[in-house]
Amino acid sequence: MELLKGKLHWDKMVVLGNPIITVLIGLVVFYVGLKMFAGGMKAMGNIEHLNFFIGNPYWMFLGGIVMTLLWQSSSLSTTAIVALVASGLPLHSTIACILGANVGTTGTIWLAGLFVSSDTNGIIQGGPVRQIAMVHTGVNMLMAITLLPFVNHIARFISKF
Repeated sequence: MELLKGKLHWDKMVVLGNPIITVLIGLVVFYVGLKMFAGGMKAMGNIEHLNFFIGNPYWMFLGGIVMTLLWQSSSLSTTAIVALVASGLPLHSTIACILGANVGTTGTIWLAGLFVSSDTNGIIQGGPVRQIAMVHTGVNMLMAITLLPFVNHIARFISKF
């Protein structure tokens, strides 16, 4: 409270008690973890186990949704997808998986809505959290439904660069 009143007492702050330092350390740890994860995924280098899914962009789209819902991190999903691209994942499959990861991110706000504004039965009540979740899900689904049929054309266009 003293910080809000303009009185700054550096002697009373612990290094990890300072929220700015804590956030910065957390971001560094997150970044290092993502780099290590990407290196591990790239080192696997074998995507033959994905051959069933690679040929069908709809399966890759579904895989992107499931992967992001399970990990609750679109950053982690995107890092895994980029690492798989380095291992030889085709561009059209990558685009479909990224679209799925974008839709999968909406699961986080639905979970937040359950914990923030749900009744005792776990049903999300009306209000801003549910409205934001609906808009977030709707926009991402609209984008995915619009672009998914054209992933091969998008991949051909992007491969020119």
